[in-house]
Amino acid sequence: MANNYVFKDSLPVAPLKLAALESCRPLAEKVNDYIVSFRKNDAEELMRQRKADLHYRGYEVDSYLLSLECPRFGSGEAKGIIKESVRGADIFAMVDVTNHSLTYRLNGMTNHMSPDDHFQDLKRIIAAAATTAHRINVIMPFLYEGRQHKRSKRESLDCAIALEELTNMGVKNIITFDAHDPRVQNSIPLCGFDSFSPTYQLSKHCSSTILP
Repeated sequence: MANNYVFKDSLPVAPLKLAALESCRPLAEKVNDYIVSFRKNDAEELMRQRKADLHYRGYEVDSYLLSLECPRFGSGEAKGIIKESVRGADIFAMVDVTNHSLTYRLNGMTNHMSPDDHFQDLKRIIAAAATTAHRINVIMPFLYEGRQHKRSKRESLDCAIALEELTNMGVKNIITFDAHDPRVQNSIPLCGFDSFSPTYQLSKHCSSTILP
């Protein structure tokens, strides 16, 4: 059983659900496939050892991805819809605020989604799930407004405001990669904030694709 030293004799606090917005769907599908394979092996090993039956907790399922969408009205306004129950679930909302490839129609014109649009969609999904979910976590590979983390003159502190908004809506943990300044977590000192450095993964990818 993989990582036995971590997961031995321990159970998840709640059933896992991945709330992947359209901007982060490809990454979320890879994460989902890995978790499905990983947990299937764990469940089979535990059953062989007769230690636990995890099926009743939703530990081993075919997919952890939630069915959701953020449709837009003709005025350009939008709403978040989750099409299945999330009661008692441990939700990980995934969003890529720098995905500019997504578009929507407004006044007969095609608009590309900005980081502000992605962040608003994230809050819509959180608002749809916050009342019934056991816990909500956010995975944001590029930290929204991460470069606006400190004030040098009469400026808004957008990153701190965004983090406070999320925690006020019920988010317990925020996970990002290579934050511009990890000290921005001081704006939410009582909530989880993890900034992972992907230096090794970046170097490995560059060496395999660029170097002969």
